[in-house]
Amino acid sequence: MHAANDYTLEELRKEARLGQAGTETLARTVPVIDLSDFEARRAEITDQLWRAAVEVGFFQLRNHGIPLAQVRHAFAMSERFFALPQAVKAQYPLRRNAGWESLTQVRPSAGVPDQKESYQITRPRMAGLYPSEDELPGFVDTMLAFEQASWQVGMQVLSCFAERLGLGRDFFTQAHHPASDTYQCTLRLLHYYAIPESVQDRLDYVRGGAHTDFNCLTLLYQREGQGGLQVCPGKDYDAPEWTPVPPDEGLITCNIGDMLMRWSDDRLLSNFHRVRNPLPGEYMGPRFSIAFFCQANTDVVIESPEGKYPPITAGDYVAERMKANYASHGR
Repeated sequence: MHAANDYTLEELRKEARLGQAGTETLARTVPVIDLSDFEARRAEITDQLWRAAVEVGFFQLRNHGIPLAQVRHAFAMSERFFALPQAVKAQYPLRRNAGWESLTQVRPSAGVPDQKESYQITRPRMAGLYPSEDELPGFVDTMLAFEQASWQVGMQVLSCFAERLGLGRDFFTQAHHPASDTYQCTLRLLHYYAIPESVQDRLDYVRGGAHTDFNCLTLLYQREGQGGLQVCPGKDYDAPEWTPVPPDEGLITCNIGDMLMRWSDDRLLSNFHRVRNPLPGEYMGPRFSIAFFCQANTDVVIESPEGKYPPITAGDYVAERMKANYASHGR
């Protein structure tokens, strides 16, 4: 595990200090925001999003426009991918935020690998990294359609933040433009391994270490009955209180990332979240989730309006964060 002073970014020093401390509370909830009639209700929705982002850093979206059948189909395809033999998945190894990895992500907060495997789709970087049609029929078309649908929702939300920040409605849409070869939004399929019987009574068993996301906005899809996600709203990291976010397949759980926090001079909160281990008596089987990371194109410069942070390209920023998470693996 890195010492806190090994990190050059304040976000990472903060993450390294957090560790696995804190208590769980049911006293707070994550706001649910209805996106129906989006254009007609834009001003109202923008107010709700801004308040949730400033006060909590997390919110959930209802009536977001992605059919439930499409979400379920994406999960079914994800499960089929992870069921492939290890030797097949190993043909598509993670490089530059694209491809498959298993037990290699070490969060600065935890110091041990997250108990999961993942497969990341970053479209301009996928040459040679997709499973073949023979290995997994329909996978590529399904996931690219789901990636595009997630991008549309993410850009809707970010357009509201752009206007409130005085950047122009399409600022973030252009900053995340999918036609560019510098595009680096990522769809990440996640499979947390079932808890072995031998450790089911060990409450220190880490499934996914506490962290902030290093993008602009995360959209997270959860599968019914597979809980464990906890968020830490607010600004108090010295005595964190963790709020559970039960899975609801009709909602998209969103959180502000560090890029957007920088772009807003910390007005919008990028807060910690983690996947805790199940407690005795809880579901111990595998957990599947899908995340879409709205990450600005690599050549876009993240500039803090009031100079709180030095300018940095989105490519350099992601590279720095990836290095901290995968340092021992050269990624």
